[in-house]
Amino acid sequence: MNSTQSTEIQRDVMEYDVAIVGAGPAGLACAIRLKQLKPDLNICLLEKAATLGAHTLSGAVIEPGPLDALAPEWRQSPPAICVPATHDELHLLTRTRRVRLPLPPQLHNHGNFIVSLGLLAAWLGRKAEGLGVDIFPGFAAAEPVLDADGAVRGVRLGDVGLDKSGQPGPNFTPGAEIHAGTTIVAEGARGSLTKQLISRFKLDADSAPQTFGLGMKELWQLPAGRVRPGTIQHTVGWPLDGNTYGGSFLYHLTDNRVYVGFVAGLDYQDPRFSPFEAFQQFKHHPSIKPLLEGGEILAAGARTIAAGGWQSIPRLEMPGAMLIGDAAGGVNVPKIKGVHQAIRSGMLAAEHLAAGGSPVGFDALWRASAGGQELRAVRNVKPGFKRGLWFGLANAGLEALTGGRTPWTLRPKTADYQRLRHLDAYASPDRHWVERTLPPRDRLASVFFASTSHDEQQPAHLKVRDTSICTDRCRIEFGNPCQRFCPANVYEMVEDTSGWRLQINAANCVHCKSCDIKDPYGIIDWTPPEGGSGPNYQSL
Repeated sequence: MNSTQSTEIQRDVMEYDVAIVGAGPAGLACAIRLKQLKPDLNICLLEKAATLGAHTLSGAVIEPGPLDALAPEWRQSPPAICVPATHDELHLLTRTRRVRLPLPPQLHNHGNFIVSLGLLAAWLGRKAEGLGVDIFPGFAAAEPVLDADGAVRGVRLGDVGLDKSGQPGPNFTPGAEIHAGTTIVAEGARGSLTKQLISRFKLDADSAPQTFGLGMKELWQLPAGRVRPGTIQHTVGWPLDGNTYGGSFLYHLTDNRVYVGFVAGLDYQDPRFSPFEAFQQFKHHPSIKPLLEGGEILAAGARTIAAGGWQSIPRLEMPGAMLIGDAAGGVNVPKIKGVHQAIRSGMLAAEHLAAGGSPVGFDALWRASAGGQELRAVRNVKPGFKRGLWFGLANAGLEALTGGRTPWTLRPKTADYQRLRHLDAYASPDRHWVERTLPPRDRLASVFFASTSHDEQQPAHLKVRDTSICTDRCRIEFGNPCQRFCPANVYEMVEDTSGWRLQINAANCVHCKSCDIKDPYGIIDWTPPEGGSGPNYQSL
C-alpha cells in the first residue's frame, strides 16, 4: 500500500488487477469465474453492506442453469432457504374476486428454485474467498477515479467519520482509492457509481430511458397447514388500476413460511398513488387475507428493479470499466427473473476479460450472448403495459405466440419521473381500498422489520439539490409525492412557524432508491451511507 495526494486529503491507494463494485450475484459470479480462469489475478470485491447479502433483495425464483455452470456443488450445500418449485398459478384480481388466468410459458417454473438471494450471496461469497478474492464488506464506492486520459482507473471509497454537516469529525478517516487495470461495476439497479459513469461516458446515448419497478417483500411465519411448499402464485389487477403496471407474488417455503411481495411500476402517472399502501391493500384481498391472518412478519424490505429490458440497456463498456448485471438492467420482466441473467453477465464479463484483458468488445459480446438474446426476445412485453393492463396482456400474448419475432420494437420515450401528472391534471381513480388490520401498521413499522441501521450523526446520504423546489413548486404541483413513493417514510413535509420545510429521515432508508428515480424534478441523489449502514435482508 502507498499513498497519494487527492484534493488536499491524503488517501491510501490499493492496487489490484481487477476491482469489482457490488457483491450481488453478478459481481460474485464475475469474481469466481475470473479466479477459475486466472488464479493469479489479484481481485478485490467491494460491498457497501456490512455483511454479504445484507443489502441483496429479490423475489427470488431462480433458474439454476447458470449457477450450475459456475458452482455445481451448490446443490449439495444449498442456502438455508432453497425450495424446489412444484406448482404455478396466475390470477387476475378484482376488488372481490380472483380469476384464474392461463399460465404464460415464461412463468412455468418446473426445475427452478425459490431462494433467499441474501443467503445465496453469502454462499457465493464464501466460495469467492476460498478462491482468493479479497472481499471488503462495509466499503462503498463513492466516485470513479480517472486517469490522465479520462479512462476509469478505479474508485474512491467513501469517507468515514463526517459529522452531520459533512465536515470531518474527531474519528474522520478518508476513503482510500482502489486502483485497478479494469473496474467492473455490479451495483444492481440504480447504483450511484453506475449513475455517474453512465452520465460521464454517455453510455445511454443510444438507448431508451430505463424504467423501474419498486418491489416490496415480506417474510411471514404462518399457522400450520396453510403453506404448500414450492407453490408459486402471481397476480395482476387490483389493487392497481388499469393504467398502473404491477402485480404480486406469493412464494411458499418450508416450515410454514411464505414470501409475500408486490411490485409497482414506477412509471405510474397518479401523483396521489402510494406503492406501499397498494402492497398492504393487496394483503387484504378476500382471497389473500385468510392465508396471512394470525401470522407474523419476520422480515421486510424494498428494492427497485431495472425493468426496461433490451432497448433500455446502456453501453456496457467504457475505457477501463464494464457494467454487469442489474447495474445495466438485465432482468427478464415477463419471467419475473433476473438472478440467472446476473450470473450469466458476470461469468461472460470474466471470460471476456480473461481472454482479452480489456473491456473493449464486451458490449457486442453480451448483446449476442444467450442473456442478451433472451432479453431481445421479450423486448416488447413490458413497454406494452405503458398503454394499460388490457393492451399489455394482449400484446404479451402476441409476443409469446411469435416467440418475440414481431418486426417492431416498442421504445419508451420518457423516464419514469417524467410520467407523473400534476395534481390538477389527473383525476385519481377510486381504488376501493379497505381499512387494514394486518401488520405492519404503517411504514415505520415496516422499517423495523427491515432491521435498518444508520448512524444518525453522519450526514444524510439522500441529497436534495434545491429544497426550495419542494416547498415552492412540488407541494403545489404534485403534492410532494416523495411522501408516498418512498416506502420507508424518509421524506416528510413539516409545517412550522416559518412555513413548510422538507424533513429527511435518512435513518429510515431501506436503500430502495425509488426517490432517485421517481422525484418529478430529478433533484434527489441517493448516495451510499458510510460504514455498511442500511438494512439487513439476509433472510429475504
